[in-house]
Amino acid sequence: MNEPGVKAFVREIELRGHILDSGVFGRVLELIMDHEDARYTIDNFSVGKTATEPSTARLRIEAETAAALEDLLDKLRDIGAVVADDTDAVVEPAPRDGVLPDDFYATTNLETEVRIGGRWLPVALPEMDCAISLDSGKPRTVAPSDVGKGEPIVVGHSGVRVQALQRPRSKQVFEFMSSAVSSEKPKESLVAEIARELLATREAGKRVLVVGGPAIVHTGAGKYLERLIREGYVDALFAGNAIAVHDIESQFFGTSLGVDLDSAFPVEEGHVHHLRTVNRIRAAGGIRAAIDSGLLGGGIMYEAYRKNIPVVLAGSIRDDGPLPDVITDVVDAQRAMRSFVPEIGMALMISTLLHSIAVGNLLPASCKVICIDINPASVTKLTDRGSTQSLGLVMDAASFLRELWDALSAAERLSS
Repeated sequence: MNEPGVKAFVREIELRGHILDSGVFGRVLELIMDHEDARYTIDNFSVGKTATEPSTARLRIEAETAAALEDLLDKLRDIGAVVADDTDAVVEPAPRDGVLPDDFYATTNLETEVRIGGRWLPVALPEMDCAISLDSGKPRTVAPSDVGKGEPIVVGHSGVRVQALQRPRSKQVFEFMSSAVSSEKPKESLVAEIARELLATREAGKRVLVVGGPAIVHTGAGKYLERLIREGYVDALFAGNAIAVHDIESQFFGTSLGVDLDSAFPVEEGHVHHLRTVNRIRAAGGIRAAIDSGLLGGGIMYEAYRKNIPVVLAGSIRDDGPLPDVITDVVDAQRAMRSFVPEIGMALMISTLLHSIAVGNLLPASCKVICIDINPASVTKLTDRGSTQSLGLVMDAASFLRELWDALSAAERLSS
């Protein structure tokens, strides 16, 4: 209770959706109780009575100071709470190219709306760690490096609301796999569900993205990814220099990192095969030129380029060469990947921790993301870095891609 004569600052918030199943309601109460200057009263609470009916809640929030209340409301907005009497968003111009106003609103990857002129407008292209621009009057996310001088940028949290990620009540793969980081989970049924989700994504007109690491080639799984691309199950490929180099090395020399892919033994002078591979492709003028000239006649890159799917190879400081197709400026690489994000409905992150995090940072929460790695720490890292919609499967690349191909083939047979 407040001491006599002490004024409490009060606002009301609303919650709507599967707020119990998704844990949003519990997180709201936890945030309020962790805030030493705040209290709450539940004015209204209605629980959905069916799997599709949403639950609703209205809470009265009190704090001792206006600053404490605003700080708490900012945190509650970010997990999906709607402030009942919210005002329009506040906008400030960017002071110069590539620089945001000091108090810019930092976005999440959740569906977001801003209030302009009393109307809530959706923010296009949800992406974490960006700002919201009102350039041309339509709210959209903008990367800090891409903001222009004078561009109107949303500052503060007022007039901004997000849609919390809802956990479905139906027992589908993304419900079952919510903690599937153990190597002891039943893989066959999970991969079969992933295959069904992949087919549903493509039927909905969205791209299926593979973010792949060189372990795909090292483990002998390249042939399965080649087949998936050739048969139209993969619609985009994001990777680094390494997977392209070792994939092409396997076509030129039958090795990956100098190890024979048939015998699994190192070969004489194999340690220079990847360097000779880079040199040949550079001499040819790039991967496309090597294919057109007949120099390269198979492999992951061959299938991707022949299928004409988007391929973005992002460079790093450790790259050999790199190949001419690799984008060595990381900001340009981000822009190249970002241009395809609106078309992506499902992403398979396979044995590539750093690229998985990089791409995960660009994807909206509505995109289904599955991270596959033999290392459990890698599987959980993506979620830890903010891609909370990602689900993990502890499995080696070869086993996963082989089983995925088998599951897709079985699903296609059943539907025919």
